[in-house]
Amino acid sequence: MSNKPGLTVLAGPTAVGKGTVSTYIRDNYPEVWLSVSATTRAPRPGEIDGVHYYFKSKEEFESLVAAGEFLEWAVVHGQNTYGTLKSTVNQAIAEGRSVLLEIDLQGARQVKQAVPDAQFVFLAPPSWEELVRRLVGRGTESAEEQQRRLETGKVELAAEPEFDHTVINDDVRRAADELVSLMGLTPHPRQPQTPSAR
Repeated sequence: MSNKPGLTVLAGPTAVGKGTVSTYIRDNYPEVWLSVSATTRAPRPGEIDGVHYYFKSKEEFESLVAAGEFLEWAVVHGQNTYGTLKSTVNQAIAEGRSVLLEIDLQGARQVKQAVPDAQFVFLAPPSWEELVRRLVGRGTESAEEQQRRLETGKVELAAEPEFDHTVINDDVRRAADELVSLMGLTPHPRQPQTPSAR
């Protein structure tokens, strides 16, 4: 039996792989409702509006903030704004779904104020060196942006004690299965990959 459905918040430092772990869960655990954030940043290659993010102009985002439509929102890395729409989360919880909210540290702190009985999970890298390797290796930011994100990452790592649980992202599937267990769901048994299983 799973525990009663509710809200689980996943946060962690930049480039730790929050998106990769949550995408694995979305693809393999349809019973989990993965919240889609709104953002003012431009889409990265392959990102789809309404699937990965709701891409908004700064004006659209500001009007939603003014209307009190966000559960949390924040300016991240001093540049782009991200937020979680209350309506989508509330509807999923009302439907009895297990909701996973993958956000940054600032957002997690706002959710803790608004929904203190939510479960908060910190996704940590195996080491600081591995975090640097992942950030530099993905090649999606300039050297200046990488440096800014690494400075932010040091601050974010120091926030780990604020969370209920820590999951080490040393292997995406293992980390995802551990997170699903914390949500009160049963991880899928590991099976050898066969063409028919895809």
